[in-house]
Amino acid sequence: MDEAGSETKREILSQPETWAATLARLHEAASEIDRVWRAARPDQVILTGCGSTYYAATIAATTLQHLSGVPARGVPASELLLYPESIYPRSGRTMLVAISRSGSTSETVKAARDFVAGGSGPLVTLSAYGDEPLASLGALNLVFPEAQEQSIVQTRAFTALLLASVALAARWSGRDDLLAELDRLPDAGRRVVARHLPPMERLATQSYERSFFLGSGPQFGLACEAALKTKEVSLQPSEPFHFLEFRHGPKSLVTPETLVVGLLGAHADLERPVIAECAGFGGQTLTIGEEDADLTFDSGLSEFARGILYLPAVQWLACQRALAQGLDPDHPRNLSAVITLDLK
Repeated sequence: MDEAGSETKREILSQPETWAATLARLHEAASEIDRVWRAARPDQVILTGCGSTYYAATIAATTLQHLSGVPARGVPASELLLYPESIYPRSGRTMLVAISRSGSTSETVKAARDFVAGGSGPLVTLSAYGDEPLASLGALNLVFPEAQEQSIVQTRAFTALLLASVALAARWSGRDDLLAELDRLPDAGRRVVARHLPPMERLATQSYERSFFLGSGPQFGLACEAALKTKEVSLQPSEPFHFLEFRHGPKSLVTPETLVVGLLGAHADLERPVIAECAGFGGQTLTIGEEDADLTFDSGLSEFARGILYLPAVQWLACQRALAQGLDPDHPRNLSAVITLDLK
């Protein structure tokens, strides 16, 4: 019998190789990716998913709008089903990008089918399983089988699908420089895995009862995913916040039994004082970033290229925290790999 967490740990460690395979598939599909965008000429882009892939959608939307100027928004697929009028614009041409690890998540598949039936623009899908419903619905269907996972919670699937969606944003924005940076991620990821994971094992044994993950801009979606991983596998309360928003009330919760993790971005000069203030309240703190952080990347990559480098450390922390509490990250409580609902 495999030891507790063996699949989750293996999939976290395999991420740099998964990223390399993902990039290779994106290079092969480059002409189709460009063709769909040129044909669409969208006035706005909606990106959607559920759970982890919803957070990937929000990061990709931030990236696409920042790079291209085309209005982009990340929303949960369930909101597209329940309140479509509050999300889809009433005029203009819309592109929908649907992201799903399984390709069979009920809300995402139903939202994609409804969008295609409405005929307001093209659908692009990203998934890890080519034989599931989502992968046959779009004008462009990108499948990344190397991102498939045995464990319940997403680790390498999240980062691979996030990498793919950021690469789409770069291609559609004509940013060849950013695409070249993305090609350097597997090597940077190998260095991060070697350097960052041992400190996470030590931190996982420390005494804290709740955690907060702070991030701004593209890092906010990463903070959401980090908090979700913490809750899923270690069953510990965890919340994400925009960095500067944390001062507006939530900082009252910081105590010596609190861990505050700062995902430092391009405006680290404004973000570090928030972490220092939390330390002043007695909170335990950790910063992750390109430079001048407790855990540094030293990748030489720009902010919108290096996002997935934050994830191995926080995934490993959640996994080790679960193991330290006698939990099995491979079998989290009350969760299943795919959510299927009876949606008419």
